Amino acid sequence: MAAVTGDEIVPDVAAGPGGRSAAAWPRLPVWRWVILLVVGGYFVIPLIAALRFTGVSSFPSVIHQEGFSAAFELSIKLAVITTAATLVLMLPTAVYVHLRLPRLRRLMEGITILPIVIPPVVLIVGVLEIAPGFLKSTPYLLALEYVILAMPFAYRSFDAGLRALDLQTLVEAAHSLGAGWRSTLWRVLLPNLRASLLSATVLTVALVLGEFTMASLDLYQTFPVWIVAFDQTSGPISVAASLLALFVTWIFLLAISMIGGRRSRRAGGAEVSLFSVSRRSTGGS
Repeated sequence: MAAVTGDEIVPDVAAGPGGRSAAAWPRLPVWRWVILLVVGGYFVIPLIAALRFTGVSSFPSVIHQEGFSAAFELSIKLAVITTAATLVLMLPTAVYVHLRLPRLRRLMEGITILPIVIPPVVLIVGVLEIAPGFLKSTPYLLALEYVILAMPFAYRSFDAGLRALDLQTLVEAAHSLGAGWRSTLWRVLLPNLRASLLSATVLTVALVLGEFTMASLDLYQTFPVWIVAFDQTSGPISVAASLLALFVTWIFLLAISMIGGRRSRRAGGAEVSLFSVSRRSTGGS
C-alpha cells in the first residue's frame, strides 16, 4: 500500500517491534554477521573452556590465597600513579607541540613510537642501570617505566583529539577573554578533549593491569606476576585468578567509560567553555 501526500507517493513501511518502522532498524550484510560471530567465538570459546576447567567454586578461594591482596593492591596503585603521570606529561606536551612547534609533530610521532619498537627487556635493563638507588627500592620506578610504555598510546590519543579542533582559534579566543594558559587548558581545551582523555586513560590502565615483563624483571609482584608464580602450585586457581583479573579489568574500564561518557554529555562545547571563561574574567556580569 502507498499513501499519497500532495504530489508525492510515500510507500507504507511496516512497523517493527516497539512501534519502530522496519526501515529504522539497521540491516547488516551477511558477511558482517559472519565476521561478528567468528570474532565472538574466538574470544568467548576460550573463556568458556577456562571456566569449565577451573569451576565456579575456585573463584572464592582465589581471594584468600597468600599474596593476592598485596599484588592486586600494588597493580591498582601503579595504575592510578601511571595514569596521572601520563596525563600530566602528555597533554601539555601535545598541546605545546601543536601550537608552538607544528613542524616537530612528525619527530614527536617517531619519538613516541620508540617504546613499542624497543623490547621491554632492553628498556628495563637500561632503566635499572641509570636509575638512582632510592627509586630502585620503591614501586615508583615501575610506575615511571609504565609511563614510558603508555606514551605512544596517550600521545596519539591527544594528537587525534587536537587535530579535530581549531586549536589556534580556541586559544586566541580564550586569551582575548582574559584567560591565562592554566585557565585555557583547564576550562577550554579539556572539555573539548574529553574523548581523547578517556581513551588515554583506558589504554594506560589496561596496559598497567596486564604488564608482566618489566614487573618480573624489576622483582615486584604485581597481579600478573602473582598469577604466573601461583600457576606452578595450582593450575585451576591460577586460571580462576586470570579470569578474575580479566573480569575486574573489564569492569574497571567500563566504569571509566561510563563516567567519561556522562561527563561528556554534561559538558558543553567550545562555545560554552569560552562563555564560562568570559563570565569568570568579567566577574560574572
